[in-house]
Amino acid sequence: MIVRFGGEIGIKSEWTRRIYERILFKNMQETLECQSIAYDRIVRRRGRFYVKTHKTQEATEKLTRVFGISSVSPAVETSSDIKEIVQTSLDMASLTIQAQSGFAVRCHRVGKHSYSSIDVCREVGKQVLDSLKERSVYVNLDSPDHALEIEVRDAEAYVFVETLRGAGGFPVGSQAKTVALLSGGIDSPAACWLVMKRGCPIVPIYLDNSPLTDEATRTRALDIARKLFEWSFGHPRKVYIVPHGANLQTFVNKAPRRLTCLLCKRMMYRIAERIANLEKAEGIVTGEAIGEQASQTMTNLRVLDEAAKNYPIHRPLLGFDKTETEALARRIGTYEISIRKAKGCSAAPSQPATQARLAMLKEAEEGIDIEKMVDESVNHAEVITI
Repeated sequence: MIVRFGGEIGIKSEWTRRIYERILFKNMQETLECQSIAYDRIVRRRGRFYVKTHKTQEATEKLTRVFGISSVSPAVETSSDIKEIVQTSLDMASLTIQAQSGFAVRCHRVGKHSYSSIDVCREVGKQVLDSLKERSVYVNLDSPDHALEIEVRDAEAYVFVETLRGAGGFPVGSQAKTVALLSGGIDSPAACWLVMKRGCPIVPIYLDNSPLTDEATRTRALDIARKLFEWSFGHPRKVYIVPHGANLQTFVNKAPRRLTCLLCKRMMYRIAERIANLEKAEGIVTGEAIGEQASQTMTNLRVLDEAAKNYPIHRPLLGFDKTETEALARRIGTYEISIRKAKGCSAAPSQPATQARLAMLKEAEEGIDIEKMVDESVNHAEVITI
């Protein structure tokens, strides 16, 4: 298989590029080994990895989910002798090019050879036309039904007809760790995935609102975490489950009802900061988007941010609309889990504040021992590996 790097890796300085390639190499190895996919070896060349395996289909499916990979092509390896290239191409054409269809031959070449890329295309094209004459195939360079791709690199050559899109981005582990507030809904998993795509390992935090929610809500969140971790084999699969129902009930009992969601979210940020400190993370990720919920107006986001004193709040979905977020959730495999039936939070007010002022929230928190609540929540957190 020919594995190509994400485009951004290629434009980094030579030093940074080598670091990213080493991390990507390790992540590929971990992915194949964790999935019990046998391979002979992985050869690293500039701009490429070549994976030698007999389980091409399974390996391709898994490697396209490794961040830092832009595309993967299952290929047949041969020598760079033009006769060998032509014969391998003819074998591939016989298996893939259907009757009365147009085809093109494309060649990319690196190294010194006695022929040019155009020579390869012309010779292979001529031989394919002759050998498949009875199928009435024809050359169509602009919009072919089938494309024979040939990559020549020094003493080897690779022939392939399919290129699958990879996840792109940076390899996980090339950037600092973040903690992420994972609710089990549609938005927060998509936000986690986008941060992972930029190279950040994540540590999900699930705030358990029991008994104001049900067990199905927790199960859904953990299933989503498992799905997200399928994109980062080889990295810790740790999830914090933090009891939060008592905190939420305190806000319901002691503060204005219209402020419940904002007070709840501020408490989540404080808890996330403590865990970020424990995990030596560099930020907190949330699935918030402008106007998505009453608590997510620009005014409310500002007063929420004030609760986080030491860590930045990262909102990858800030400018997404719901349709875009749902499309991303479907692509990454979390959407069907997120829409499972589960009990919504019964503490949500019927008329939540949409333009809250910081002074209002400060006043509501004055009569509540916030620090004690944070301490108890973190001390009673359950840390599981999935």
